[in-house]
Formats: sequence, C-alpha cells, structure tokens
Amino acid sequence: MAAVSKLFTIGIILLSITAGLISYRFLGELSKEKKKKHMEELISQLINFVIFIWLAKILLNISLFISDPLVVLAYPAGSDAFYLAVVFSASQLFYKSRQGHRDMLSFMDAFVHTFLVASFVYEFIQLVWNGDTYAFGYLSVLITLLAVYILIHGYVKTEILLMVMLIGWTAGMILLSRLQPFVSVFGYLMEEWFILLFFMTSLMVLIFCQRKKGY
Repeated sequence: MAAVSKLFTIGIILLSITAGLISYRFLGELSKEKKKKHMEELISQLINFVIFIWLAKILLNISLFISDPLVVLAYPAGSDAFYLAVVFSASQLFYKSRQGHRDMLSFMDAFVHTFLVASFVYEFIQLVWNGDTYAFGYLSVLITLLAVYILIHGYVKTEILLMVMLIGWTAGMILLSRLQPFVSVFGYLMEEWFILLFFMTSLMVLIFCQRKKGY
C-alpha cells in the first residue's frame, strides 16, 4: 500500500512538471527554437536533480548504505536529501554559467514559468483530489505570483522579473511557515532557514548574471 501511494505521488509530480513544460512550450514568448532548447535543458536538469537526490540520500546515510544499500535505495528521500540536491543543482548551473555554456537569465525565466505552473497543478491536485487544506495557502501564493508574472512579463527586464518572483516567493513561503504548521514544495517540507538560504543564493546568482551581461 505504501509503495502504491509513493508511485501515485511520483505520478502527480510528473504530471505537474509535464503541465509546466507544455505551458512554457505554448505560452513562452521566445522563438520555437529557443523554447525547444530551454525545454531540453530543463528536462536535462530535472534528470540531474533526480540523480542528485539519490546521491544525497546515499551521502546522508552512508554508513547504512555500506552495510545494507538496498534499505537506503528503497527508502524515500527526505527533505534533507532534497535540500542537498538543490545545492548540487545550483552549483552545477553556476559552473555552467561561468563557463559560458548557458544563458542563465533566459534559462531561469524558463524555469520560473515551468516551476510556477507545475507547482500550481500539483497543489491544485493536492487540494481537490487529496483534500489537503494546507495546500490552499501555497496555492494562493502561486496564483498571485502567476498573475504578476503574466502581467509584467515582456514589460520589464528579465532580471527584474526574476527578482520580483524571487522576493514574492520567499515572502509568501515565510509568511505561510508562520501561519501554518508546515509548508512544502512537491511534498518536501520547507524549513525557514532553507527558504532564506535559497533566497540569498538565488540573489547572488542574479547579481552575478547581471554583472556578466554588463547591466
């Protein structure tokens, strides 16, 4: 029964991410070639993220993995593994950006679009299908961010848009963490310290990208 529940959760996440990618494919304002390139990069990064979660799960349970690897591999990854996977992914993206392998601002815009839509679909399913009332708070934050994103996209510079989204998401998550017993992203609990760390790291990346492009 637990295995079926886990597979169902994974299915919802995959459905949500697919919806986010489809939304970007049809609603993104870039050329078809650029959108295709960004979608390929997003899918590649998603695959890497899954690998990083597995790697993080092993590193966080290294002693148990050495004695009984199947137990670690079969056990679902927790929030700590998610946090570490985010760090790995951010480091990889930052390295590629410094090496000139990726237009970071353009990629982050594609990521924000996909992430917001995917998160909205996921939380909507949690609220309507699973009856998770705590999903309503995050769903409200996502609706607000999506509305702002649609309204100002194309009217402001990409870095300003990303800054607004980052500040809005961080503020919304911290507010929810104070009002609710917990707040989560795709089922992973978000601690306030991680939200602030994510904000500071993303802010530094944005500043680096602005300077690199000569803004």
